[in-house]
Amino acid sequence: MPKALSHIALIVAHPTRTAHLLTGVFEDARILREEDPADSHPEVIVEVAGLEFALIRGQGPASRNGDHIAFAVSKEEQLACARRMDEQALDYQMARGDTALYFSDYDNHVFELEVVED
Repeated sequence: MPKALSHIALIVAHPTRTAHLLTGVFEDARILREEDPADSHPEVIVEVAGLEFALIRGQGPASRNGDHIAFAVSKEEQLACARRMDEQALDYQMARGDTALYFSDYDNHVFELEVVED
């Protein structure tokens, strides 16, 4: 039986660029490992909400297909992320009475910020 989720691997065209997108949106995101172009498996490791994302160089999905990664956030956190996206001129959509915010990276991976109040 699995103990926990270890990491999520996403195939992206430019791992460093995607890492900066995530660190720009999420206040707690941090880059754990930079890309090494000499590595035969070039990747950047980013931690968001205590979860590691392996951003691996390659060709991501050709289009958005409904698959997404959802983070539970407070309304305050959701709005703070939206402000950071506005500052970076990133597109996002509010849904479900503004309790869900959706945005995509440069490679068609979709992320959701779902308001979950205690």
